Amino acid sequence: MHITIRIDDITPDMDFEKFYKFKAILDKHGIKPLIGVVPDNKDKKLQKSEPREDFWEYIRSLQQEGWVVAMHGYNHVYTTREAGMFPISDKSEFAGVAYPRQDEMIREGKRILKSHGIITDFFMAPSHSYDKNTLRALKVNGFHRITDGFGISPYKMDDITFYPISVSRARTLSSKEEGIVSFVYHTATMSGRDFENFEKLFDRAEVVSYDEFLHYDIKVRGLSEEVREFMTAKAKFYAVRLKRNLSKK
Repeated sequence: MHITIRIDDITPDMDFEKFYKFKAILDKHGIKPLIGVVPDNKDKKLQKSEPREDFWEYIRSLQQEGWVVAMHGYNHVYTTREAGMFPISDKSEFAGVAYPRQDEMIREGKRILKSHGIITDFFMAPSHSYDKNTLRALKVNGFHRITDGFGISPYKMDDITFYPISVSRARTLSSKEEGIVSFVYHTATMSGRDFENFEKLFDRAEVVSYDEFLHYDIKVRGLSEEVREFMTAKAKFYAVRLKRNLSKK
């Protein structure tokens, strides 16, 4: 199984010290990841430092080096408790929001990225949460690829190509199947042990740059597969919540 790296929550005021530490490991192994850039961050939980003045220039330089950039929502502010089509969370910036507002957010997010020289047709929903209106607004605004869903190869649904994330890292690492998935990282919340485990990943798995996804055939997903994915995501949500609750006892 080939593994690609996805990094969420890229903002001008993120924890750059941890990001640079993570990037150094990637650079050591020659890996170019996917990064989710928030166009206009309003989420105080992501604000970890003084904004980097040359942030957009820096993101452009990473994109020019081969890093893949996705638009990570709009403000990264959760406004609903809707799970959406891929229910591994119970909060959303998009799912449950009326279409006109979703269209406005996605259009404005794209405008902001474009004004800074960032062109992309990849979308990354905060907390993996989106609905049919999100997909409709994405297509209208020129986004045709989403980094989400479960599977071992890219698939097409509603005229959008999905690039799946791993259901379980342990399961992925032990799998003998041929395929490709993403491991998701939030560098700001990583501990020293998390960094150690990330470094060890390169000894345990075939880690490749994100653009390797583009060499795989895109499958068309049917209704039964959509239902199976929905149920798997819901089960993962409950399993994670149960584990979290047990750890508090």
